[in-house]
Amino acid sequence: MRKISTFVISSILVLTYSFKKTDKEIQQSWIRINLLGYTPASIKVAVWGTKTDEIPSYFEIIEKGTDRLVYKSSDVESFGAYGPFNKTARLNFSGFKLKGRFYIKANGVLSPLFLINDTVYKGAADFCLRYMRQQRSGFNPFLKDSCHTRDGYVLYGSEAGIKDSTYFNASGGWHDASDYLQYSTTSANATYHLLMAYRDFPSVFRDKKQANGLDGKNGKADILDEAKWGLDWLLKMHPKKNIMFNQLADDRDHITMRIPKEDSQYGKGFERPLYFITGMPQQRGKFLNTTTGTSSTAAKFSGAFSLGSEIFKHQDDNYSALLAEKAKSAYHFALKKPGVTQTASVRSPYIYAEENWVDDMELASAVLNYGKKKVRRKALSNALAYAESEKITPWMQKDTAAHYQYYPFINIGHNELSKQLIGNDKAKITGYYKQGIELVWNRAKENAFYRGIPFIWCSNNLTVSFAIQCSWYANLSGDETFNELEQANFDWLFGCNPWGTSMVYGLPDWEDTPTDPHSAFMHLKNYPIDGGLVDGPVYTNIYQGLIGITLANTDEYADFQSALAVYHDDYGDYSTNEPTMDGTASLIYLLAAKEAASSPKKSLPPAPEVKPKF
Repeated sequence: MRKISTFVISSILVLTYSFKKTDKEIQQSWIRINLLGYTPASIKVAVWGTKTDEIPSYFEIIEKGTDRLVYKSSDVESFGAYGPFNKTARLNFSGFKLKGRFYIKANGVLSPLFLINDTVYKGAADFCLRYMRQQRSGFNPFLKDSCHTRDGYVLYGSEAGIKDSTYFNASGGWHDASDYLQYSTTSANATYHLLMAYRDFPSVFRDKKQANGLDGKNGKADILDEAKWGLDWLLKMHPKKNIMFNQLADDRDHITMRIPKEDSQYGKGFERPLYFITGMPQQRGKFLNTTTGTSSTAAKFSGAFSLGSEIFKHQDDNYSALLAEKAKSAYHFALKKPGVTQTASVRSPYIYAEENWVDDMELASAVLNYGKKKVRRKALSNALAYAESEKITPWMQKDTAAHYQYYPFINIGHNELSKQLIGNDKAKITGYYKQGIELVWNRAKENAFYRGIPFIWCSNNLTVSFAIQCSWYANLSGDETFNELEQANFDWLFGCNPWGTSMVYGLPDWEDTPTDPHSAFMHLKNYPIDGGLVDGPVYTNIYQGLIGITLANTDEYADFQSALAVYHDDYGDYSTNEPTMDGTASLIYLLAAKEAASSPKKSLPPAPEVKPKF
């Protein structure tokens, strides 16, 4: 497994090490940084972690290649124990703005290599689109083969006069994770994030793929091709006004690991079950979910259709009109029975146990106004009312939560609604973002990693969403109070965490990233899953209570596991090392925002000579 950097440390730097790479057992202190790098103007903070009581009084920055000391600072903020470390500290070098490749050195310990330049995030969002294409069902461009072409047969359709086992064409969309289940709720949320990314940062994305995902330009940004792939599947999952499906396949998928075209474990050849949205609890096998209504999934459909209609308006008028019509019918379906729709499970107790839905209705109501010459005051009024019903995304108020209990992990509706408001109304809705951020900050400010996100299943997805919320709040309000907190969450994803690893497969390719994810593609065929965001660390007590986890290899992060949380780069750990489609889609938005912000807006004066200083 590739766990050691590929760069070669010069002989002078080797002499400054307090340990050798071969003497890993004696290393007691580490410096964690963002392995992807920083822009010159960004907030830049590394974290010192030690199993001793040693805190450096200063740190230095060494330039790779010249071995030149280019910066020295005593901006060291000491913290106490966290996770595996007895003492921690924040090493702030935001004032260092030289471009190049560097190491941080403190008390004889060297950090991994890091980069500082204006293009450090260039292409990162497009890189993660590789994983989205690899997740495609129907025609899969990575495999250059088709799968799941016989989806699917209906369950629970009697409410709409559909007999069970009736065939509906539902082929397409994305596999949810390393299994091949497909959920409307995660797919709609992923589609919305991709559409937003194109809308907000169109210059970031390139055109190198055809609509089917194969090589070749088609005059359309690749992210728009991917978003349309999601929209096309959502249209199949809502084929008529009174018909909407919540999921395709179920956890019988988990019986074996296989390449996707080999699915045949549902009793009807290669067809898989389609679960109709009834607004009532559904049971397969011995498990019963706690569905209460139709709103959560249907409102996500409506929001994605509305935004899609606006974006495709000047590219494909007929497609735009179809999406606009579907946005209305999905909205009405959401109102059939206000409440939440949960997923169904057959063999295990694990489901997407979503419990909130007014945030979805807020978003659906707000975006009904997109592209309209005359604002629908009723839609705006409804959006405001829903915003009042869930001011703060509930997980932000808690130390733990069930799997996908509060989804999506960010209230997108607040952002879309705020942009349509002025004065006190805008300040009020924007203020709800601030309230949520402050709740997380109250936990985060107690540790050197500024970690306030609960270590629940898919903690990395929450981390991405929280970083986006901090960014949106700053953009809407002009208040930059939480910029360092936002950066800390971004840094966490790319190595500034106790384990010192990026949580994105292959990004960056010169440093420590997941190499043994819980993925059939990797496990069976050794196919790289470029750009996939893995679930991330979980509370140790959650990990110890999960079913069917057995590590396949020696734990290379054993030194950094703790009573607080664990992360394993191991195929056997589906709780921390499985990539997810919706988490990756959210990350694509965040990376696009970072790339757009890092693009130089104007010529800067030459940097002054930098001398070592305190």
